[in-house]
Amino acid sequence: MKIITSATVFNDAVGLRMSATYSEINEETGRVISDNQRFDRVITDAEARANAQALLAYAGESLDGN
Repeated sequence: MKIITSATVFNDAVGLRMSATYSEINEETGRVISDNQRFDRVITDAEARANAQALLAYAGESLDGN
């Protein structure tokens, strides 16, 4: 099984992007197969883009102390 351990959303030259890390665990033994693996995706789904943009807006509001 793969478990997401972190996720980041950011704008770059190609658009709105998500970067995430995960660990892979053997479900029978609980042994860690791999740790701190990373993948990146450009967010193309309209609903996911809206949610990511809302999260970035919330981060901006938090920065301003609101």
